[in-house]
Amino acid sequence: MAHMEHTIRLCLVDDHELVRRGIASLVSTQADMEVVGEAASGEEALRVCAECHPDVVLMDLQMPGIGGIEATRRLRAQMPDARVLMLTYSEKESDLLAALEAGAQGYLLKDLNAELFFSFIRRAFKGEIPISGSLTAQLMRGFRPGSGSSAPAAAPSASSGGHRRLTDRELEVVRLVSRGATNEDIGLELHISSNTVKNHLRNILAKLGLRNRAQAVTYAIQHGLLPDEDEVHLRR
Repeated sequence: MAHMEHTIRLCLVDDHELVRRGIASLVSTQADMEVVGEAASGEEALRVCAECHPDVVLMDLQMPGIGGIEATRRLRAQMPDARVLMLTYSEKESDLLAALEAGAQGYLLKDLNAELFFSFIRRAFKGEIPISGSLTAQLMRGFRPGSGSSAPAAAPSASSGGHRRLTDRELEVVRLVSRGATNEDIGLELHISSNTVKNHLRNILAKLGLRNRAQAVTYAIQHGLLPDEDEVHLRR
């Protein structure tokens, strides 16, 4: 494995101890990852994350108490830089969208193999938006214009017509983000600096009334901003 300058700090949030132990055991085999905290509920996750400051939080969806989605919403408000990956058995579109609306960085099914699981964690750490492949297909089908989907908007405060105010360059950035490109990738593709990419993203989120890249991807799919040949760039 190539040397990585930063060890990815993980917090495991699941109400089943055996699940947490299993994930922790898997993570211990990776030189570039470490588990720095565990929690058995959403409420406990807020306290533990405030103490251990993880890079990536693996969050179960259904737990006693406030549950994974509300915990994600509160955690993102408390720690805006935290990357939350939902880890669940639920394949419901409504759960996926609710998680993204709450600020989740990605949405993974628990039937992932270990290699893909670790790949998704690393990609989330880099700012990409991992979503299990079968759910990506559902998302693309469900939110093409004319699909008749009645799912909620990408975020409670999202502006349905905000994309009309995006510049051509901002639309290019949105499409590249939807392919899973990092800021560095986008900069190389468009021949601009990473700081310029960050400025474009900040303007895009402000114009669309969104909070993060994952919501921008959902918005782009819902409003037909991706060319037909584009897909959210996520491996199965």
